[in-house]
Amino acid sequence: MTANKLATILTRAGRKKKFTHGAVNAVIQRASSLVFDSVQQQQQAIAGRTRGELFYGRRGTLTHFSLQEAMVELENGAGCALYPCGTAAITHAILSFVSSGGNILVTNSAYEPTQHFCQFILSKMNITTTWFDPLIGDGISNLIMPNTQVVFLESPSSITMEIQDIPAIVHAVRMINPDIIIMLDNTWSAGILLNALDLGVDISIQAGTKYIIGHSDAMIGTAVANKRCWDQLREQSYLMGQMVDADTAYMASRGLRTLSVRLQQHEANGLCIAHWLSNRPEIERVNHPALPSCKGHEIFKRDFSGASSLFSFLFKKRLSNIQLANYLNNFEYFSIAYSWGGFESLILAYQPEELSVIRPTIGIDFTGTLVRLHIGLESSSDLIRDLSNGFDRLTE
Repeated sequence: MTANKLATILTRAGRKKKFTHGAVNAVIQRASSLVFDSVQQQQQAIAGRTRGELFYGRRGTLTHFSLQEAMVELENGAGCALYPCGTAAITHAILSFVSSGGNILVTNSAYEPTQHFCQFILSKMNITTTWFDPLIGDGISNLIMPNTQVVFLESPSSITMEIQDIPAIVHAVRMINPDIIIMLDNTWSAGILLNALDLGVDISIQAGTKYIIGHSDAMIGTAVANKRCWDQLREQSYLMGQMVDADTAYMASRGLRTLSVRLQQHEANGLCIAHWLSNRPEIERVNHPALPSCKGHEIFKRDFSGASSLFSFLFKKRLSNIQLANYLNNFEYFSIAYSWGGFESLILAYQPEELSVIRPTIGIDFTGTLVRLHIGLESSSDLIRDLSNGFDRLTE
């Protein structure tokens, strides 16, 4: 999809008159009960409840249907399920396709709550997890077992930013067992820099909390499925009570309208700062997918249409706890906070021993402190000055 076409879709998707009632934006329709004028209308709603017919609040209102239709158009899917946050989208998508005695393959570099869900929730259901190196490529075929039900990817990797060879993984999995469901945490690309379903992934998952909402003031998760998975994902998630309030769905729809221009600025600012960091004497490596120093960079150039705002870098040495606190506590523009994707710049740091705990089967190949940055929409020169002052504090 071209950038111009994408910008038009983001502006117009989900804005049919049945959703807007003549306004520019979709209406905010808050409802639990939907009233039927007759038994005939009730029966019509029952028959069409999975196809956008108003039936009951948990199935969605016009506000939800508008967002779902827009997400389906953006990610080229068959349907979109909505969840109260990104973690809920991940966990309930997985739960929709696993059963007791099954096995799930998960990238060892996945978002930490995803790892914990597998370790502490799936294990209680007699579902085993096999962890794999994010750079495994078609070698994943060696890990597939007769009871493997799901392969879960995340690209770029959480924190360390490795890019996975999704087409190679998809092809290897399909050659052995085409019934295995392949899912991708596609949050980094906002679902538009990488079209996961076009690469053969079954379900593309996002924490819409990040780029779609874009202002760090609401939480939502989305899962766009292809045709073969949509009915099961929709019904299983419905049975598990997954839903989003109408106001948050509206805010997500509104966020879509500026997503393209925001991502362009995030990318420009992020690349400017990543290139600057790569020339700093204190830095061992910059893990930005668009830079050759990032593992999987060649795959990134092949599969992605652009970059977003999240990346990390490695100090050449491990900072002491006192040094790290002095470094993090005194920024002007970078705030210490979890999440990312909003208009403001954020920073987090991890000591190597902390990352070793969440990379138990592949380990880490560095000994210095890692810093993760989300580059916001501030002036890049101001952000560079702020980071430069941070490096100066390490010599005080």
